[in-house]
Amino acid sequence: MTSEITLFVNPTAGRGRGAHAAQPAASAFRYAGFSVRTVLGEDAADALRRAREAVAAGTGALIAVGGDGMASLALQAVAGTETPLGVVAVGTGNDFARALGLPVRDPGAAGRLAARALKEGHVRDIDLGRAGERWFGSVLASGFDSRVNDRGNRMRWGGRFKYDLAILAELAAFEPVPYRVRIDGGPVREIEATLIAVGNGSTYGGGMRICPDAVMDDGLFDVTVVGDCSRATLLRVFPRVYKGTHLGHPAVTVHRVASIELAAAGVTAYADGEPLGPLPLTVTAVPGAVRVLCPAK
Repeated sequence: MTSEITLFVNPTAGRGRGAHAAQPAASAFRYAGFSVRTVLGEDAADALRRAREAVAAGTGALIAVGGDGMASLALQAVAGTETPLGVVAVGTGNDFARALGLPVRDPGAAGRLAARALKEGHVRDIDLGRAGERWFGSVLASGFDSRVNDRGNRMRWGGRFKYDLAILAELAAFEPVPYRVRIDGGPVREIEATLIAVGNGSTYGGGMRICPDAVMDDGLFDVTVVGDCSRATLLRVFPRVYKGTHLGHPAVTVHRVASIELAAAGVTAYADGEPLGPLPLTVTAVPGAVRVLCPAK
């Protein structure tokens, strides 16, 4: 194992926490005897190119410093390789880190844990989702929740409340989505649904337990379908997502699948909180696709 590791840093994550988090994380690795190289990049594409170069050159680990977006970008560099991924989660949502039991918004603790895991070999092989050329670790969202993301991303006002305002606006305009769905290569089904979420991990949106029983190393997705329901029903069901109790509602069904094809007009899919592209998409669970630095069991 090489003694050099690569910090993959988003300096703007969590309203600037990414830049401040890099120093205590780097200090933790240096104290443990590792040399540290930092990758920033001029933009996401340049940062990913540099991260892939570091992986190809044999870095001992790629450590994503930032939020879920940075962890997702790092996945694109390490998936399918032997290079382990560490996460120093200092973003807004941090769903990927929470699912792995990693420290959140404590870069020193996260750096120490990753350094210890690397030295002692505490590496966990977990599944990833794949849609086209894109890997994801947590949840792929489509329907009502992705339309909220669309609207929130377009808004240039509202500050930290803009996604709450986007939810209210989407509720006012709410209509169920006509989907065409194929599960594990079976027959195509046409359904109307409020949303369909494909979970490798259990949460999105900073702790919303949309797929609460999803397991990250079982080779399967948990697919949560919120069916055709009224605006009033959606108002009752959606808040229950924070505790995962929405699964008990008759409008909600869960399917455990290895692959799913989703098609719907005018719907953009989001994965790990990042825009993935318009449906249709084929989404596949890939067992053991990435090695992550994690707490000792």
